[in-house]
Amino acid sequence: MPITLLWAVDVYGRVYSLSTAGQRWVRADDTLLELKRVTAGKDRCWGIGCDHHVYLNMMPSETSIRYREETYENQRWNPVDSFTDTLLPTDRWPWSDVTGMNPQPLHSFQLPSRSWDWEGDWYVDQSCGEPSQTGGWEYAVDFPANFSPDKKWNSCVRRRRWIRYRRYTAQGTWAKIPLDSPRKPLLPLCDISCGGWQMSDQSGRYPYLWGVSQQGEVWFREGIHPRVPEGSGWEEVEVLKEVAQLSAGPGDLLWALLWDGNLLVRTGLSLDCPTGTSWVELESPGKEIEALHVAVGVSVVWVVTKDYKVWFRRGVNSHNPCGSGWISIGGEMMVVDVGLNEQVWAVGEDRGLYFRMGVTPSEPSGSGWIPVSAQWGNSKEVIPPGKECELGDRRAEASKSSLLSCTDSDSESGPADAQSATKDFPVLEAAASSVVPLGGNDSPPPKTGDPPPAVHQDAPRPFIPASDSFINSLVSDRDKTAAPQVPVTEAPREGVQELSPAPILPTPETTGHDVPWMNVDLEARCAQAAGLSPGAAGTLETSRGVGEEDAPVWSWISGGGCDVDASSQISWLSPTGPLSSSLSLTPVQSAAWSEQPQQQQQESRGEISKKPLERSHSVWVRKGALRWWRDWKPQRWVDVAVALEQSTKSDGRKDSIFFVYYTQYDEKKYLHVFIHEVTALVPVLMDCHYAFAVYTTQRTQQRWPLVLAAQTQTDMKDWLSLLSDCCCECRGIDGPPSRQALWSTTSTGEIMVHEPSFSLEAAAHTLACDLMFWRQVPGHLRCVESNSLGLVWGIGWDGTAWVYSGRCGQQPIPGDAAERHQQSDVRSVHVYENQRWNPMTGYTDKGLPTDRPMWSDEGGLQERTRGNTHPPSPQWSWASEWAVDYDVPGGTDQEGWQYAADFPTYVVIMFSGCDKKARRRVALTDLAPRRTFHGHKAMKDFVRRRRWTRKCTITLTGPWQRVPPIRLSDISLMPCLAHSSMEQVPVWALSDKGDVLCRLGVTPQNAAGSSWLHVGTDQPFKSISIGGANQVWAIAKDGEVFYRGSVSPQNPAGECWYHIPCPPRQTLRQLSVGRTSVFAVDDNSNLWFRQGLTPSYPQGSAWELISNNVTKVSVGPLDQVWIIAEGVPGFPAETPGAVCHRLGVGPMQPRGQSWDYGIGGGWEHISVRGNSAEAPRGPHPGPVGAPRSPLPPAQVNGSAVGV
Repeated sequence: MPITLLWAVDVYGRVYSLSTAGQRWVRADDTLLELKRVTAGKDRCWGIGCDHHVYLNMMPSETSIRYREETYENQRWNPVDSFTDTLLPTDRWPWSDVTGMNPQPLHSFQLPSRSWDWEGDWYVDQSCGEPSQTGGWEYAVDFPANFSPDKKWNSCVRRRRWIRYRRYTAQGTWAKIPLDSPRKPLLPLCDISCGGWQMSDQSGRYPYLWGVSQQGEVWFREGIHPRVPEGSGWEEVEVLKEVAQLSAGPGDLLWALLWDGNLLVRTGLSLDCPTGTSWVELESPGKEIEALHVAVGVSVVWVVTKDYKVWFRRGVNSHNPCGSGWISIGGEMMVVDVGLNEQVWAVGEDRGLYFRMGVTPSEPSGSGWIPVSAQWGNSKEVIPPGKECELGDRRAEASKSSLLSCTDSDSESGPADAQSATKDFPVLEAAASSVVPLGGNDSPPPKTGDPPPAVHQDAPRPFIPASDSFINSLVSDRDKTAAPQVPVTEAPREGVQELSPAPILPTPETTGHDVPWMNVDLEARCAQAAGLSPGAAGTLETSRGVGEEDAPVWSWISGGGCDVDASSQISWLSPTGPLSSSLSLTPVQSAAWSEQPQQQQQESRGEISKKPLERSHSVWVRKGALRWWRDWKPQRWVDVAVALEQSTKSDGRKDSIFFVYYTQYDEKKYLHVFIHEVTALVPVLMDCHYAFAVYTTQRTQQRWPLVLAAQTQTDMKDWLSLLSDCCCECRGIDGPPSRQALWSTTSTGEIMVHEPSFSLEAAAHTLACDLMFWRQVPGHLRCVESNSLGLVWGIGWDGTAWVYSGRCGQQPIPGDAAERHQQSDVRSVHVYENQRWNPMTGYTDKGLPTDRPMWSDEGGLQERTRGNTHPPSPQWSWASEWAVDYDVPGGTDQEGWQYAADFPTYVVIMFSGCDKKARRRVALTDLAPRRTFHGHKAMKDFVRRRRWTRKCTITLTGPWQRVPPIRLSDISLMPCLAHSSMEQVPVWALSDKGDVLCRLGVTPQNAAGSSWLHVGTDQPFKSISIGGANQVWAIAKDGEVFYRGSVSPQNPAGECWYHIPCPPRQTLRQLSVGRTSVFAVDDNSNLWFRQGLTPSYPQGSAWELISNNVTKVSVGPLDQVWIIAEGVPGFPAETPGAVCHRLGVGPMQPRGQSWDYGIGGGWEHISVRGNSAEAPRGPHPGPVGAPRSPLPPAQVNGSAVGV
């Protein structure tokens, strides 16, 4: 690490530097130099002197700073004198710059300041051609033209360049910057700030300098260059209000402090526009407390308010320079400064220097303050905060006058009690009434009869310079015209006991802005700490000039050039002393601590060690780079920077914000998402990227999630895990899912869980679906089913049965890690090859313009070839090559072809039920009797297709235990109420061949059960469900419905099957049975309700059409109805699969009233059969407003007719 310097200024204007490789403060060589403030950058430091001039100190380096001055000598040829400097009136000047527009004779060049020296005299640049032949001349036909060293017959003009170098000789010393003559006279500056050398657009640039005049004007220093460190002139930047102080960061951040205590943020800073474009005003972070100081870094902002509270601005970035909110940080500071690597330095309320430890890129707010303890002078003693005043508090009193209001009436009236103000040394001119003494008259009384020393009686009040001497000088002689005050000696007291140190007084909260400078009597405490009486201290002070050899009392610090970080091993940054014992101690408490006796310190330290540390607010940040699918057209992937910022409050509560920074048309912009508003984090399949979608309530309603993609699968998992943990932590969700949880799966196999509340099924105030929070459970399944006893079963894409082993509804225990098993799955990916017959060539891949693509998906809507078809997600990997699939419904011929008369054509139909018309493409063959592909060629079969398949596999770990050996296609667990108890839980399933199975031995303690019991059927089945009171319903492969009779705990397999008629001209494909209701979905995505179910006649009487646009239905133990809808009205571009909730379902109206749409876009399955959290029943209000229904019940897909 290179050796860098920390700069500081004391109250007398003396400048000191502290090297990272040293241990001692070093004062500037110029002992007459008095600066008010300094601002450091890389390899330089700027300062404002008490004479209002700006000073610059360039660090010595091996490379000297040289600047080349150049001018051009121009001549024209004439027949008499040949080439001469007598030019035409329209020509350029005889001596000019390269453009010829500005005259530049040799004698016009002057050194810009005393910091420069000429290296030599002017000489001709001989770089053009042979010096002996050309003499440095370049020839051309006329001005301006292209010059060349070759002289031709038509060369009428010539020029040559003269060069002279000057060298900067003031490196390592403070050099005064000369005043220039701007368009508007520059007023005396009161603050400066250096920054801009790490612009986000480009690194390694030279710094910029900003200044504030005493009239509140903002100025920018132009022309600063590596070869011109002083710059060339000042440019005024327009500002609407008067500025008191500003701070420029190493990047493109600039904040300013107004005289009214508010803050200004400069926007639009860039390399092309270093002065920015506009100002944005922000309020002070403290309520009714004005800001006192501001400091910025690359992406951080720190502010001190007038009650000496330290604040941190969260969400600050070059894309969002204003940030998003304030965080209160512990410590009582007057001045803060942000240095390199975002490290924070501060001047405490006790005038000591402090460093913020623990500041890292991931935790920019740090963890606590530690003192800067470096040696001073020739002594070996380390100067901690609170001990710089061992020989008196004159410098502290003087420094106090530099920042207190000049109109403070208390500072003019003096102390009210003369006896309490009596001391053995002269009274200082600085206002003493602002100090709140804690120890009272704890000094021993003087001996009776000893007259006070004459030197004390006759000594005039000295004027003590402060850092803001020009302000102090205005009030320094305020009391000189008053009557001289006669020192009053304290009357002798008898039997006076030594008082114990008084407790620390907290900073008053009701005093508003007029708060005391310090609440510690520094004089008495420091004298006592040094083992000296106040009289001895006064005698010692008079033996030498004030502040000549004492430890400095600091007023300003600048760490912009000090290269340290949280891991640096710096000798003077060791966390020792009382501040390292407890982060809750303030600098003033530290001063009071050092005043206590050693025994009392040990007792107090023991008491503090027994108390929990009062941690201040902290901020944790995780940054990275992702790709973002842009929200507007043309939609494409955009490289963005992301940041997750988490704020931890003192009570342990956390608040997080996720930022996405992007650039549009060279303008920096950003998106932000509050973590407590996130409703789901779902991996998605987009262009073979490792992508995931971030849903919020608003984005769910708009059907446009925030889609981001990572470069690798590991990065995606890390971000998903991090964001999910923050979401769960924000919502107070911990451990495995509860027994009442809603389970769902996506089209990519991700398992999602929602923790329900009583309001989810409440009749009066139902929780909206778009407010539901879904979190991911490790694993990969095609479907999942659960019940309220904590049993969860799932089926993979390859038919493997899995049972959840994560202890639903129980707190995690150390043994949970052993419950994670390796889980694998196999899935087939299909593409269809399509051909049309013609009389010339037979079947060929040349179709009609209206035909589907010759390589497509099953529906023919999307073109898919074997080359551009990828696995479902990047987590899958191919396990085989492409092959013809002969196991296709409807059969195939020997080559795998299926034949039909024509390909289905599609039309656009309108959906009503919402404000905007929704469109969906529906096959015309679905509106008429279905024409399917078959495996034999007929006379009128003019098209054919065959399916190509390829297997892919995925392997991961999760809390799922495999249940061998039969592969399943469907499964159902009996729903029950929350407080139900059963010896064995009925579980019914279908094998991949359509056989009906009943699982025996399933209990909450043995979720996997013991064995399968085969239930006989006449034909294979494709869907099965068991409801309350052991009602078992099933659907056969041909779409017919059956009811299993006589099922009971004693007879788990039942007796026989009863046939239930299907809806007219419809074929059912999936059903779900609740406590007292049955819902089913047909092949045309219509939802049906079974009427007339009674305990005496459980088969019901008829089917009633409820809605269409449904792919899956799930009925819970409370007869609640949830579905997976094909689409959402008004959003035809959304991926099919949306979670919907049926509203208005009750005992008197089991079919419900309307639909409430929730999260959507690729959801495959949902199970609410574990949610038995029944809300207290109340009067059910009527529907309000238009129902949010997919379709009116009157409209039906296919040829269905409502019964």
